[in-house]
Amino acid sequence: MGKNFQIEEKGFPDLPEMMLATISALKEIGGSAALRELDEQVVEMEDISEDEQGIMMPDGKYRKLNYYLSWSRTFLKRGGALENSARGVWALTDAGEKITSIEETRDIHKQVNAEERERAKQKRLAKKKGLIETEPSHGSALDFQDDDAEEWQQGLLNVVREMEADAFERLSQRLLREAGFIKVEVRGKSGDGGIDGVGVLRVNLVSFQVYFQCKKWKGSVGSKEIRDFRGALQGRADKGLFITTGNFTSQASEEATRDGAIAIDLIDGERLCELLRQFEFGVKTEMIEKVIVNSDWFKSI
Repeated sequence: MGKNFQIEEKGFPDLPEMMLATISALKEIGGSAALRELDEQVVEMEDISEDEQGIMMPDGKYRKLNYYLSWSRTFLKRGGALENSARGVWALTDAGEKITSIEETRDIHKQVNAEERERAKQKRLAKKKGLIETEPSHGSALDFQDDDAEEWQQGLLNVVREMEADAFERLSQRLLREAGFIKVEVRGKSGDGGIDGVGVLRVNLVSFQVYFQCKKWKGSVGSKEIRDFRGALQGRADKGLFITTGNFTSQASEEATRDGAIAIDLIDGERLCELLRQFEFGVKTEMIEKVIVNSDWFKSI
């Protein structure tokens, strides 16, 4: 299958084309998928290279591919073609299942843009009349306000990336212990072939020695890094674990599970955030009570 869109250092990808690619990918894998699975399916179907996957946005915070795929999902959601759960599973709606052409996604793109301009206009008028307070600027015309999971995760990753390297290693050590590992040791700056630590994982009556590497990255971990890590594991470990604040290219994911080689499990930034929230490491989830006033009820008195 040929490419429907291009990811380049300069310029903008064709968002309606990315929207159509997103729908095609969801149809290919059964109509619903977790975020990472969906992105990987788009990469495979569109034949996106590792170099293209690694291109960053100018601010250096987001991968360009994932940034615009996120906006593709947002436009499709606002246009009624997609829906997503609190756990980050995206699914086609009945309307989305029927979309087959670029003309349809271009129509959604135009419709959502028109609605956004109207909302912005009404907001400006309300501010002018003093009906609402002025809100602080987010410093960018684009945000992830309709994708709460990605918004809080990116904020968390920004905090984690500010940690010193040894502190991030200690955080990984605590995380592994919480997940059931024992005898978890951090090797620090040993220069041991990229190995940052080792632990033992017990599964019923069997124990596995697992060496891990943890890297604070903003961009993509490629297949080369996985091969280099596996080279350091030869003759020493039963399994490997690679933890990063960044992402793994689809080629890196394939290399990690290559037949006949030591298996390497991957924890990317998204999964890391979910684990930190699960074990409440610096992340707290609060349930906020919402009060709704039903004016129709009062009219019925």
